[in-house]
Amino acid sequence: MEKSQEQARREILDLVADYCETWHIRNKKPYEEGDRIPYASRVYDAAEMVNLVDSALEFWLTSGRYTEEFEQKLAAYLGVRFCSLVNSGSSANLCAFMALTSPLLGERQIRRGDEVITVAAGFPTTVTPIINYGAVPVFVDVTIPQYNIDVTKLEAAYSERTKAVMLAHTLGNPFDLAAVKAFCDRHGLWLVEDNCDALGSLYCMDGVERFTGTIGDIGTSSFYPPHHMTMGEGGAVYTDNPLLHRIIRSMRDWGRDCVCPSGVDNRCGHRFDRQYGELPLGYDHKYVYSHFGYNLKATDLQAAIGCAQLDKFPSFVKRRRHNFGRLYAGLAGTEEWLILPEACEGSTPSWFGFLLTCREGIDRGAVVRRIEEKGVQTRMLFAGNLTKHPCFDEMRASGEGYRVIGDLAVTDRIMRDTFWVGVYPGMTDEMIDYMARTITETVQGQAV
Repeated sequence: MEKSQEQARREILDLVADYCETWHIRNKKPYEEGDRIPYASRVYDAAEMVNLVDSALEFWLTSGRYTEEFEQKLAAYLGVRFCSLVNSGSSANLCAFMALTSPLLGERQIRRGDEVITVAAGFPTTVTPIINYGAVPVFVDVTIPQYNIDVTKLEAAYSERTKAVMLAHTLGNPFDLAAVKAFCDRHGLWLVEDNCDALGSLYCMDGVERFTGTIGDIGTSSFYPPHHMTMGEGGAVYTDNPLLHRIIRSMRDWGRDCVCPSGVDNRCGHRFDRQYGELPLGYDHKYVYSHFGYNLKATDLQAAIGCAQLDKFPSFVKRRRHNFGRLYAGLAGTEEWLILPEACEGSTPSWFGFLLTCREGIDRGAVVRRIEEKGVQTRMLFAGNLTKHPCFDEMRASGEGYRVIGDLAVTDRIMRDTFWVGVYPGMTDEMIDYMARTITETVQGQAV
């Protein structure tokens, strides 16, 4: 008897689940001391693989039902009204920033030559959209051991051209949102929270704990494999502001004015009876463009993975906090040689990594090489000082295109002396303890 489509589908998915359980889970080699410990890795089970194949069997490929489900679930988790799935965290930052350049924002529109306050100690794609558009990043120094913006320098960074503040929560540690938000409110500035390394972090604002990414005007996330959860490539932009949401969707979806999702026509009932710009009356609304936008959509294959990951996400955050706490305890006694990280006051971080800064007399290069030789993967704090990189050569030579407040002395120290190791949820206590011993023995040996 011929199988029905649903029976065939169910049989395939059951086989996929069995395959994943057998070859990705049960037969995975357990950790043994001396094995390579990556700073991050995917954590998944059969649910992700089944969702992926389920989406593939539909062969819709572009954004569809899984995308809509993911956007609704992430918005509900964060407690925001609107969420838009995009194809990467970098695209999320691009979409968030470009939304603030929309003419629909009137006097608050960011125009070329306007200034955006940010930091140089971080990942470049927080800053790239600002520069590519022709706005001016204004770089402020950071603090150690929080590794976030020095809020005492915000007023010095402000000018008549300042329109926004765009900052990342460094490796899961929230920046001082109370101070930054108050500064933005005082001067009528937009606040974009790059939440790509901090999904699940909490900050107490006015006596209420809220997720980072939801306190400013727009928040962004990344779902690249090393991040808090993954869909391979992917990102999200979220907001409570209906106008910003409308602009974000337009920027994500080619800049079009129509809000119908892929595969849907004429939801509003006015596809052919409106006047737009200098177009003929009744021009097809699906091809009316209110912005110079992009195609930044994710595929439903990615969203399918994300839906399964999001179900596990609270357990990921719990394990990250456990791993961070265990590593912190394991490094007790190293404070003579290393500066250990410190959470922002009023926050409960969902840690992405464990930052360490070498004190005077300790050579970071030698420490990192030795730790890597012992099998523990390390990373720098991304760009260190972004303004020192080749991408800034032309602007640095001309003295135009960006401003620096003060001398970024702490940023430069991070560039010289700071590194980090992972605390991702797939790490066992044995791995954490081995990292702690390896780091301790390395700095002790160098100090002798």
